[in-house]
Parts: sequence; structure tokens; C-alpha cells
Amino acid sequence: MIRVRDLTISYGPVNALHSVDLDVQAGECLLVTGPSGCGKSTLARALTGLIPQIIPAQCSGEVMIAGLDPRQAPIADVTRHVGIVFQNPSSQLFHLHVADEVAFGPRNLGLDENEVQERVAWALGAVGISDLAGCNPAQLSGGQKQRVAIASALAMRPEVLVLDEPTASLDVDGTGLVIASLQELRRRLGMTIVLVEHRLAAAARLADRVVVMDAGRVIARGDLDTVFQDRSLLRRLGLRRPLEDKQTPWHDLIVEHSEPLSGQQPLLELRQVSAGYDRKAPVLHDITLNIFPGEFIALVGENGAGKSTLALTASGLLKPSSGSVRFAGGKRPRPGLDVSMLFQNPADQIFTDSVDEEVSFGPRNFKRYDPAEHEQLLDYTDLMQLRDRHPTAVSVGQQQRIALAACLALRPRLLVLDEPTLGQDWGHLERMMEYLLEYNRRGSAILLITHDYKLIHRYVQRVLLIQDGRIALDGRLNGAAC
Repeated sequence: MIRVRDLTISYGPVNALHSVDLDVQAGECLLVTGPSGCGKSTLARALTGLIPQIIPAQCSGEVMIAGLDPRQAPIADVTRHVGIVFQNPSSQLFHLHVADEVAFGPRNLGLDENEVQERVAWALGAVGISDLAGCNPAQLSGGQKQRVAIASALAMRPEVLVLDEPTASLDVDGTGLVIASLQELRRRLGMTIVLVEHRLAAAARLADRVVVMDAGRVIARGDLDTVFQDRSLLRRLGLRRPLEDKQTPWHDLIVEHSEPLSGQQPLLELRQVSAGYDRKAPVLHDITLNIFPGEFIALVGENGAGKSTLALTASGLLKPSSGSVRFAGGKRPRPGLDVSMLFQNPADQIFTDSVDEEVSFGPRNFKRYDPAEHEQLLDYTDLMQLRDRHPTAVSVGQQQRIALAACLALRPRLLVLDEPTLGQDWGHLERMMEYLLEYNRRGSAILLITHDYKLIHRYVQRVLLIQDGRIALDGRLNGAAC
């Protein structure tokens, strides 16, 4: 079904893939993994014809997928046979209603409307978002958008489906539904799947074989048990073993413990806050919360529970419809200076022409630039080799680190991180988190939004569980459960 021979791709002077060979049989699921920036997304785009037909690049070698050369065949023909789900779901959503988004592809195939509606209903149900059919995708959470993008691809029922980190923003239930629906597609339709992932536990339930990439090359391949038993390889590339990813409900892991820190004034106070994007339908309801200097807090909950809305409100980027948000004893927080927020989609906050300029923009603008601190920040976020590159010409994982470095550069007293694991292997995450831990020890507070159990267990002191826009639990992780 898929044959790749000696595939080499470069973006101008930057080499992305080097002599890649690949074979995937019909009905097989191939897992592609490796550290951030190793070429996984470039390979996915080449398989679907986006490179070089939409994204300019220099290509050589052979690519055949579902009987087509995706570099030469009309994109309209390729999309009939090959579907793709991007790392950033917002980049492929453009309708005003979820149902129309999912129906767009089948309608363009010229299918009967009854068949279109049947496919829409099935695809929405397969990923557990039938209740969102009438919603505007732009108003959904990142995880919900991810499910819409997956449903849109499933509705086309392609012969080959390429998914680039489809579970990165999904909660436990969403991940389970997506994996189960992909398993059903393979069983019923014989669909061939290429799955690019860092979350290996979920992927291991679906994949037959694994390919490991580094620096644009395939460096290991084979069955999952054999490859993942090579612990030295995993450690060198910063990959976690599949057994290290938990899938336990948060209610079973959090022990309520919300005693105030004695003798300290809150850094940020939320008092009876309700907030959202429509006054008639608030997302947050009557939130009262104190964040103290030096706290490292995780905010967890299902997709659509209100995590990002709470983050935007705490950062001063979203005005509450009722209640108050006060920073350091009375004033409203100044976005970027008092509270800095890393968005789920790093492209939303990247705008300069080089990585170096992006990270230094804030400090230079506010007369806080320190060359030594700038160099240290580039080093800890592993951006030194990318400093002259354009921020949009690197991987999504690298963009995430660029945006994080730009947030840290202003030295805010509260840092809010909304799903910083997108596109990150464990090695880069660990390095990034150790830097954040040191930053936290100096007195700054950190609010981390994530679905990553291991990350929380290793670094976080306090855990907030949000459900239906309300704080349901405030405590710490039960060590025995982890």
C-alpha cells in the first residue's frame, strides 16, 4: 500500500529527510516516532502530497501510496485515497458547524446526501462528539477540535489514513475512543494507518510495527516489543516506554488537600469568577481560587471542561463576566509581564522573522533584555541551533519551545502553560521541565495544563481538577496510585 525508496527532502539549505525507505502493507498500522524535529511530520506531509505540491521543498527518491505518486497526482485524486490529520487541528477546520465540517469531504466526493449524513453520524459517534454537531469548531477546546479533525478524516473512509499526533490534546476517554475507532476501521474496512506519535502507550494498542527516526533518518524498525526493549535507544532519543503512560481517571488519583499556605499572600486571586465567550452560556461558573508564589500547580480535566478558559482568565486575556481577578494584592494582571501564557497552538503567538528575534522581542520592547539570560534560555529550550531559522519553518514541537522561551524571557511571576507537551518527546520535556523547576524555586508560580500523568507526578505540588467549568477537586496526587 505504501512504498518509499531513498526519499530525501530539504527546505532550502535545511535537510529534513535523508534516504528514507519505508514499506507498509494494506491494512497494517505503522507507528512512526522519534524526538521532536526528527522529520516525522515531513514524512507525513510527503506521503499525502502536501510536500511538494502545497509546501515547497526539494524532493528526490520514490513515493507510492495507494497506487499513486502523491507528488505528481492531482491533490483531488490523492485525497480520495489518503487522509491526514495534522498536529494542529485548527489548520484544517474552517466551517461554522461541526456537522458541516465533517460532511465537507464526503459531499465533495459527490455522495448521495443520505450517505453523507450516515457517514457524519458514524464519524462523530466514533470519536464521541455527536453532541457537538451544531457547535462552531472555533469555539471548541483544543481536544474537541482534534476530535473534529479526526472525524472529518474518518468520514472520507480513505484507504490510507495518516495521523500526526492525533492524541496529543485528548483526555483519557477521548484517546480511548479514537484508538477504538481506528481499530474498528482496520477491522471493517482494512484501512492502512500511519500513526505519528510521542504517546506510545495509546499507539502500542493499535500499531503492528514501529519506525524510529532521528535527524531525518530511520534508525530502528521492527515489532514494538523488540524495538521498545532497547532502553539505551529510548534514553538516547528521549522517548518514554509505552508502559510509562497511565490511563487512570483523575478522580482516582487526586487526594483533596487545600489548606492555605500560612503567612503568604496570594499571587493571584480569583473570586467567584464566571467567564466564557457568550454571556448567555459561560464556560466557568463561580470559580474561587488562590495561587501562591512558588507553587507548581497542574490543572487537569476532560476536553471542554474549561481549562483553557480558566487559563485565559487568569492571564488577564479574557475578562470575566462576573467576579474578580486580582494580581499581587489588588491590580488586574498584566498579560506577558505579571502573567505569561503559552497557548495550545504556538502559531498563535509567533510573529517575527527569526527564533532569536522571537525570544528577545518582549525583553527588548520592555527594556529588560539581558544577553546572558537570552543565551541561557536558548540553551535550555534547545533552540541554539535554530536561532537564525524562521519560526514557522521548524516543527510544531520546536515552535512550542520557541513560544515558551518567549514567555519566559519576560520573567513573569506566574507562568501558565496550556498543553506544552504538543510535539515534544520526553527528553525535551524533561529538559524543559527541569528549567521550569529551577524557575519555580526562585519564587515564580507555574500553572500547567496537561493530560500527562508522568509530568504531573514528577514535577507538580498541587492538582486542580475542573469539571463542567467548576473546580471539583483541589489537592495532590496519591503517590501510591502513580
